[in-house]
Amino acid sequence: MKFSLTRALPLAFAVFAVPTDLIALEARPNLIVIMTDDQGYADVGFNGSKEIPTPNIDRIAAGGVVFTDAYVTYTVCSPSRAGFVTGRYPQRFGYERNVAWAPNDPSAGLSVEETTLAAALRPAGYKSAIIGKWHLGSHENFHPLNRGFDEFFGHLGGGLRNFPEDLDIRDYRDARNEPESYRTWVVRNREPVQTTGYLTDEFSREAVDFVRRQRENPFFLFLAYNAPHSPLQATKADYVNFDHIKDEKRRLYAAMVSAVDRGVGQILDTLDELKIAENTLIFFLSDNGGSNDNASSNHPLRGVKSNPWEGGFRVPFAARWPGILPTGVTYTQPVSSLDIFATIAAANNLIADSDRPLDGVNLVPYVLGQKSEPPHPHIYLRMVDSGDYAMRRGEHKIVKPRKVESPRLFNVRSDISESEDISQANPGLVSELLADYEAWNAQLIEPVIPGLDMREWKKPQPPYETLR
Repeated sequence: MKFSLTRALPLAFAVFAVPTDLIALEARPNLIVIMTDDQGYADVGFNGSKEIPTPNIDRIAAGGVVFTDAYVTYTVCSPSRAGFVTGRYPQRFGYERNVAWAPNDPSAGLSVEETTLAAALRPAGYKSAIIGKWHLGSHENFHPLNRGFDEFFGHLGGGLRNFPEDLDIRDYRDARNEPESYRTWVVRNREPVQTTGYLTDEFSREAVDFVRRQRENPFFLFLAYNAPHSPLQATKADYVNFDHIKDEKRRLYAAMVSAVDRGVGQILDTLDELKIAENTLIFFLSDNGGSNDNASSNHPLRGVKSNPWEGGFRVPFAARWPGILPTGVTYTQPVSSLDIFATIAAANNLIADSDRPLDGVNLVPYVLGQKSEPPHPHIYLRMVDSGDYAMRRGEHKIVKPRKVESPRLFNVRSDISESEDISQANPGLVSELLADYEAWNAQLIEPVIPGLDMREWKKPQPPYETLR
């Protein structure tokens, strides 16, 4: 998919449109996407959390828009990130699994035929960095610097241990499997570097440094925190602030979320200090729902990471863009992580070739009330290996979990917890929704990437719940 910068938007090829002329280079918004890992729907202040305060994350929400019904494209990390970074449902290009750790396999990663957001922004003069978790392939073909990013500081696999003394494999290519990849040094661009501090704090520091260095230029920062994904590891300084939480795992989890929130505050403070906050568009979201592994909470949603219930792929989501988006607004129509790409592209008058159109939409006119219809007629999920699928249309959602023969039907507007199956009373609606889902499913391909071998985790591993 090729992107170009243009003054005209030919209707035959435009995936989105903007109502203004081409924005001058110096006026283009800085772009920050902050993505946490396995954070629960309920575990942010703007979604009602009292147990785990997130005052800095809430600054994004208070200064912009909270999206109550926001979905990602998958219920586990890697395909969800593939959807965000391409603006397309990953099932369209066969990315429907957590990718295998395979530094020597040129097929194990995000297809080079797909264009990342960073690559799309290059014609607009942006400098792009990813800090944190990549998880879109560990082979050189898929390295962030080969996918449009100018800078990389982070790890290529699905996770990393949080304390530097645990990282005892210098070169990530020496890690033989996924568990060993959690013990590799952090990579700066292409070189391994030995960290000295707690991982979340390291990522926050690097993010602040990038913003400072790029303050005179339009930049795109993808800050992909590894936290609060397992292993549950926290500093004592954060842990002591949560003695009101008696469950040990949840207390460690809360401390990890608190470290993320502190980093978000450092970034927001830096934008204010440099006087560039007014020209910066920020998104905050989790890559999928909270997991059973980390004691997160998706309340009042049903389900968790890796399943098709709301708790699997409905996530905390907020955006702030001073002067463009309204302040202190709650938007309740279904939106998608796919919309981040489309909104950013529209802000820069970027268009896509028609052979690989985006699946997201520019959210700005919807939030401003210029468009009253829902941004998405449907929200889709397919998990082909397990046979799970789900689709939301308006207030209704069909969902077929594994080991269930027929799909169930819920009104997720009045029954957010998916507690009352109304399929028997509405057979015609079920058939109609199934026809919509099958029409979308017919556009997809089978998975083409090798998936993570979960047997690697069956062997004894070092302790994963630690405090230091």
